[in-house]
Amino acid sequence: MSRARITIDRDFTVAEVPRRIFGSFVEHMGRCVYTGIYEPGHPRADERGFRRDVMDLVKELGATVVRYPGGNFVSGYNWEDGVGPVADRPRRLDGAWHTLETNAFGLHEFVDWSREAGVEVMEAVNLGSRGVDAARELVEYANIPSGTRLSDLRRKNGHEDPFNIKLWCLGNEMDGPWQIGHKTAEEYGRLAQEAAKAMRFVDPDIELVACGSSNSGMPTFGAWEQTVLTHTYEQVDYVSLHAYYQEHDGDAGSFLASAVDMDYFIESVIATADAVRAKGKHKKHINLSFDEWNVWYTRPGDADSPEEVGKHGWREHPRVIEDKYNVTDAVVVGTFLNSLLRHGDRVKIANQAQLVNVIAPILSEENGPAWKQTIFHPFARMAELAHGQVLRLAVDSDKYSNAKFGDTDLVDVSATWNEETGRMALFLANRGLEEAAGVEVVLRGFDARQVIRADVLRVPDGADRFLINTQENPDAVGLTPLEGVKAAGGEVRATLPALSWTAIELEVVRS
Repeated sequence: MSRARITIDRDFTVAEVPRRIFGSFVEHMGRCVYTGIYEPGHPRADERGFRRDVMDLVKELGATVVRYPGGNFVSGYNWEDGVGPVADRPRRLDGAWHTLETNAFGLHEFVDWSREAGVEVMEAVNLGSRGVDAARELVEYANIPSGTRLSDLRRKNGHEDPFNIKLWCLGNEMDGPWQIGHKTAEEYGRLAQEAAKAMRFVDPDIELVACGSSNSGMPTFGAWEQTVLTHTYEQVDYVSLHAYYQEHDGDAGSFLASAVDMDYFIESVIATADAVRAKGKHKKHINLSFDEWNVWYTRPGDADSPEEVGKHGWREHPRVIEDKYNVTDAVVVGTFLNSLLRHGDRVKIANQAQLVNVIAPILSEENGPAWKQTIFHPFARMAELAHGQVLRLAVDSDKYSNAKFGDTDLVDVSATWNEETGRMALFLANRGLEEAAGVEVVLRGFDARQVIRADVLRVPDGADRFLINTQENPDAVGLTPLEGVKAAGGEVRATLPALSWTAIELEVVRS
């Protein structure tokens, strides 16, 4: 059995838990919107076409903020196409995913859906094919109460009160050559600076996210952030990060250590932002918005190609990257959530991409059921329990060697403490494929009174690590009680099964 010793001191905290890190993402891509969150005519659809079965799962997931409408989609999108009477909305070709967009679902529908789901809207503006005018006009349409052409148009279209959207993304992945309207860092930095100024002239209370690198492997990574923030530092509040990971060629060890790369990515962007702050003698800090992250098994055919369009024509909401997630993927997602939480002093927003069907924690079938993927469970439990302060941990774990990241801790962990409720939450992943891990948690400044709940996601008996949840067996993988957790005084002990993710909730008092 491997071993890990974790020391927690009441006086060493990172930050308040940034509740916006439990965000998600809805893009007009594949079946995320159509037959995902929205399917008029479905047996469980309400009068607005929202699928109630999916809505119930979204509420159980606990997402706090949802980014919309893209993603690559937004860089060729005219927001005006998605407002007004549905019968009058144009059908458009979406060049990002080579599909046909009906615009039956747009801004009004998304705001209504988000309010029903209890999530905050994070709206992206098109800085690819459009620019400053479209961005500022969208803010006016959404946030000004009345008395202007666009605010009165919103009222005419059915929403008397303003949407009051506070979070705005200044485009999407503008460093990527695949992006409609791709720009150099200099071009984008200047455009984002001017768009930000114009948007704040309309509503000075909004929060703005500048595009960072699409991933840490981009050839412009680092230099992109430096240039963009040199232009936008005083106009924006956050810089974005995007990252996707997958298991390559059966190398489970490297895949399970992927959060090491997420840590590196986050810390590198913080260092770059702080260097720009020092050079420019700025007073504020730029925080991070990790507004796309997940496991994604990229493969040919992830989206319709121009050649495929030529064969069968432009299609509405085809099946696109509907990955089926297994036990290993769920454990890795748990470590990503740990990384985000551990960096809660600077990562203030994060969005798992995407919410339904498209590399998602929730799957649905047209005219059929909806169910939870394996990755649903660590997200939902952490979103439920992580409140109060993020605790700074000292971790001494046995290690294992992997090809990509070398020696890596077998046990990955994050923790929170809510002084108001007297609850502490521990979130632990055992990356070991074969061995259980014995964990000792030393508490300083706390007395543990009792274990309120301890649940584990693991490989069920008789199964293997590739087990998934299916329409026929939607509960094959989930959280089950973890037996044998002991908590008393200044010590907590637990044994984590091989390849598992565990959440332990404790009642503690100050000592």
